[in-house]
Formats: sequence, C-alpha cells, structure tokens
Amino acid sequence: MKILSDISNSQIKEGNLSKEDILNLLNTKQNDITDLMSLANSKRENNIITYSKNVFIPLTEICINYCGYCTFRKDPTDSKAIILKEKSEVISQLKIAEKQGCKEALLTFGEQADEEEVVKLALNKMGFENMTEYSYDICEATLNNTNLLPHTNAGVLSYDEMKSLKEVNVSMGMMLENSSSRLRKTDAHKNSPGKDPKLRVKTIADAGKLKIPYTTGILVGIGETKEEIAESLLSIKNLQDKYGHIQEIIIQNFRSKPGIPMEYYAEPSVLDMIRTVSVAKLLFEDVSIQVPPNLNHETNQIFLLCGADDWGGISPVSKDYVNPEAPWPEIEHMKHLTNYVGLDLKERLAIYDKYINNEYLNENILNRTIKLKKSIS
Repeated sequence: MKILSDISNSQIKEGNLSKEDILNLLNTKQNDITDLMSLANSKRENNIITYSKNVFIPLTEICINYCGYCTFRKDPTDSKAIILKEKSEVISQLKIAEKQGCKEALLTFGEQADEEEVVKLALNKMGFENMTEYSYDICEATLNNTNLLPHTNAGVLSYDEMKSLKEVNVSMGMMLENSSSRLRKTDAHKNSPGKDPKLRVKTIADAGKLKIPYTTGILVGIGETKEEIAESLLSIKNLQDKYGHIQEIIIQNFRSKPGIPMEYYAEPSVLDMIRTVSVAKLLFEDVSIQVPPNLNHETNQIFLLCGADDWGGISPVSKDYVNPEAPWPEIEHMKHLTNYVGLDLKERLAIYDKYINNEYLNENILNRTIKLKKSIS
C-alpha cells in the first residue's frame, strides 16, 4: 500500500499524521484494507480490551437540540418523557446497580434542559435553580450513598459549570460529533443550537484547562465528508496535544431508527468504519479507541483487529437511552468475542489509570477511586 510506505515509522509512532495523510488513509482501497488494519493493530500497547460496568441514568430527557438522528430527546408534552427524575429514584437505581457490581454512574441530561418551563418548575419545586445545581446534588448523593463513581455527560457546559461538577465527578464527557459548521445546515444539526462545533470545542478545551479526564469522539454517517472526518479527528488531536486530558475517543456509527428525521439515511459501511477506527488508532497516542459494542453486534471483532481497545460502558441493569433499540451485549459474550481473537477482557473504572492522581482528582474522590480500583485489580 503506497500511502503506508509514504508515512514514516516515526510519524506512525508519534501519531504525527497530516490532513492529507488522514484523507489518503480514509480512502484506502479495498485491496489494501487488511494492510491498514494490520498497521493500526500494531500500535496496540498490550492485549487488554477494557470496559466499564455502569448504570445509565438520564436525569431528564428534555433538550434544546432536535438532532435528526436522535431518539433520546423527548418533547416536554410527551407523557412518557422524563422531565426530572426524583433524587430518591436515582439513589434507588444506583443501589441496585451497586449490588450488580456496577462502579460507574453515567449521569446524563439533555442540553440546556432547564430552558424549558416544565424543567424549571420541577427544579424550583426541588429547590434548585438549574440543572447543574441538581446534577451536582445527585453526584454528591452518589458519592455519599454508594461506592459508584459519577461520570456526567451533559453536552455543552460553561467553564464555571464544569468547574463545579469537577468536584463531584471522576470524569466527564461529550461527543464532538463533527467539527464542521456545514452540518448545522443539514438534517443532522439544523435544529440543534448546542451542536455548534465552536461551542463543543470550547467545552472540551475548558475540560482540559480544568484537568478533567474526558471522553469525546466523532459520529460517522450523519452526512459528513471524509475531509470533515479528518478535520474533526485533527481538532480532537490538537486539544489532546495541548491539554492531555482526553482518555478515550469514541468512533460511533450512525444507526437508522424508525421515526427520526434521518430514518432513511444510509448507515456508514463496515469498510468506512474500519478505515475510521484504524486512522484514529494511528493518530492518537496513549488514548483508548472505543467502538460501541451494542451498535455493532456482528462486526465487533473486526474493530478489535483495527486496534480498538475499549468497549466503553456496558450495563447489566439499564438500557442505552441514546440507542434504546440496541441492547447491551452480555459481558460474558463480550469476553468470548475478545478472547476468540487472542485478547483479554478487563474491567476498568470510569477514569483511566494515568489520571488517578491529585492533579486530576480532589482528595475525597482520589481516595475513593484508589479503593475501588483495588476491587477490580
């Protein structure tokens, strides 16, 4: 494969790929795919594939965005919508999860949900001004009542909001999805003010300034070009090179769902996912590459052969509220798939080992994290 021979070993080792290099790799011809996969897989540091045993709890399903591919968001008038989950219900779910061995509390809420009157009223009734205050209280209650470690994913947040939530979270996250402003004019993001890439890049950068271990990634198949994929990956790479706080990158494939505006959009091909996962592995040093296992039941092992080294959160007690049609695989099944290709499955926490120190965590969370880590070592 000529493009691989044109990239020096030092470039590959250091993840120092240009936009032109990335584009060439994303356009790898079918006959050269196995070479690309082999090269990406050669960057694997060990034979361990990780996952986090979690419980997924949406605090509200209300959101200012109306993305063309989303089924998480609910209309405030929807009788089945979670307007604001009661604290007692959250704690009850956490305790059930704890008994099942979960160690991560994945707490989510729709972006700027408190701009909706019904959410404001629910918050005020509980004595809170906004979702950040309520989220802080829930995270604090999680720490006080269980051994689980909170990981909040709430989309675009201000610097001050993230600074506050850092006190009670072991890590946080938000998908960049794509850095292209063009997509704001398409079915994917035209009704989604929170998907302004400038706002999302700023949020990820603020997390870096605050030393928050962070998860981000891109969404493949929402109408982007390969050039926009390359630019998005480089945008994340620039943030990581500057701050060093990104612990994992998700390469998530768009899946069509009945009733969404993008219902009849084509899903990305397996070959395009192979190319993108492989490029991500080649581009990023010391950052895990994750592919959601519940969205790729039949192709999961292929991505392991592209260098992917993390399955992300897998829950034995809750569904994936973002992709409710896609059930989580059984952990034993994932262990079998992983072992079958000669790799080992290992549980991890919501924070990666290199961030378990007082540079990233306050004393209380650090001590709890160290204690919990011993339970899975």
